[in-house]
Amino acid sequence: MKRRWVRKLWLMAILLSLVSLVAAACGNDDDDGGSSVDPALLDTFDADGDGTLTIGVAAAGPRDDQGYYQALVDFAEEFSAENGFAPPIVSDNIGAAEAAQAMSDLAEQGVDVILVGASEIAEPLADLTAQYPDIFWYCNCGAGFPETPGLAQATDWGAPIHYTAGVAMGAALQEHGGDTAVFLGCCDLGFEKEAYNATVHGLQSVDPSFTMEYVATGAFPFDFDNSANATAALTNAIAEGATLAYAYLGGALNPVGQLATDEGIAVFAAGPGDICSRDDGINWTGTIVFDAGRYARLVLPLILDGTLAEGGTYQFPTEQGLNGGELCDASSEAETLLADAFQAANTDGELLGVLGGISGAAYGGG
Repeated sequence: MKRRWVRKLWLMAILLSLVSLVAAACGNDDDDGGSSVDPALLDTFDADGDGTLTIGVAAAGPRDDQGYYQALVDFAEEFSAENGFAPPIVSDNIGAAEAAQAMSDLAEQGVDVILVGASEIAEPLADLTAQYPDIFWYCNCGAGFPETPGLAQATDWGAPIHYTAGVAMGAALQEHGGDTAVFLGCCDLGFEKEAYNATVHGLQSVDPSFTMEYVATGAFPFDFDNSANATAALTNAIAEGATLAYAYLGGALNPVGQLATDEGIAVFAAGPGDICSRDDGINWTGTIVFDAGRYARLVLPLILDGTLAEGGTYQFPTEQGLNGGELCDASSEAETLLADAFQAANTDGELLGVLGGISGAAYGGG
């Protein structure tokens, strides 16, 4: 049932994009030079009634990190271009301490919609949504944020997503050789604990002898961009026998991927869904998908039809092709193993209990 629902969302999102492109093309042919925009978009999002939309994006990391943060920026740019809107206004590298001021500044620039890229900068949203009620506020809030009037949010469940990640990495170790992996993150945050422990559980479901070490590479809190620390940590891990790296990183993603490629070890990215199709000189083994841009495009039809309103939350399921572990150029045996992992992450009651315990411990301080 969930798979059919997500496929329906994909179809609705594709149709909406096609309608937008056709409308924009037809509008460009009008004698008066005007443009035609889907009325539903304007009815829902046009805060100032000027007949167009300006999107603001609030990103906690670099807008061009080639990873998690950029995915949402890319969506905003593509969506704006498809509809003939002005380019989005992007505020990036927002720290938690300055989030309120940075997003207030963004709201003052005449935007109709603000896309907030992560729950790590969401704390001021209760005040900001009340201060700027005409703006449509959307948060890709990952692990979740308390439901707030004036805020529409999309979430997912990191534990089953990362269980499939661990299975994908286990399959990669079986094919590439070795039994030791390293998880490069920021600073042992709750969602990192959830991701790491669920990944280890999936990894060891493939082979109990496989091990993975967590290594913090950034300053507390939310520094996923320290390339020098991350590459140094990977160098140390390789010296200690690691043959696979998971770059759970933002701005440091590509430097770690390049070093892993140079050293000939397997490497997985975190976040973007286009890793396996990239031609960036990095030999990506796979990716763990929780793509903010993909989520935004899929949630848009739900906002337009009223299923998701400000004050509400939509949780994406864990589904192959939507999120979770993905292998590049995998063998049929590895693909079967991964498909079975997605099935188990949705239907195996015992596994779901374990994953629930991992999440509870991560966010409950256990």
